[in-house]
Amino acid sequence: MSDLLANNWRVRAAATADVPQLWELIDHYAPDRRLLSKAMVTLYEDVQDFVVAEVNGEVVGCGALHVMWSDLAEVRTVAVHPESQGGGMGTALVSELIVRGRDLGISRIFCLTFETDFFTQFGFQILEDSGVLPHVYEELLKSGDEGVAEFLDLERVKPNTLGNHRMILRL
Repeated sequence: MSDLLANNWRVRAAATADVPQLWELIDHYAPDRRLLSKAMVTLYEDVQDFVVAEVNGEVVGCGALHVMWSDLAEVRTVAVHPESQGGGMGTALVSELIVRGRDLGISRIFCLTFETDFFTQFGFQILEDSGVLPHVYEELLKSGDEGVAEFLDLERVKPNTLGNHRMILRL
């Protein structure tokens, strides 16, 4: 597979047919808590947020952009299969998600990651405060989305986020 990466991979919008492969890829990283396991139904519900990297029709990388507020989105669930790493796929996935954010009119993109050096290359910086105005914070509290809870740094998600860093990119 690695010799195919140099010439034969592409990044595209995810389709519902990709969900079983997305689920397997994400679950590959769940045991060591690099990514949280997701129910397949959640992936179907969020498939429009995802882009995938594929080699000969096989999904070997993914990432999602989830809008949280009028000017704020989260890059989430970025993964590249270990056999496909090192060929620029992760960079291409995150670059595409940033373009999608700009196209939507997003001015800030959040991520929660162990990979601070990787995200720093795009201009992400450690987020030290709540990241939003008080009235927006109150509205975001109404969301049931775990990613929003992670952005807000709520106590209930702390066990899932240990060791991760909250980072923000201002476009």
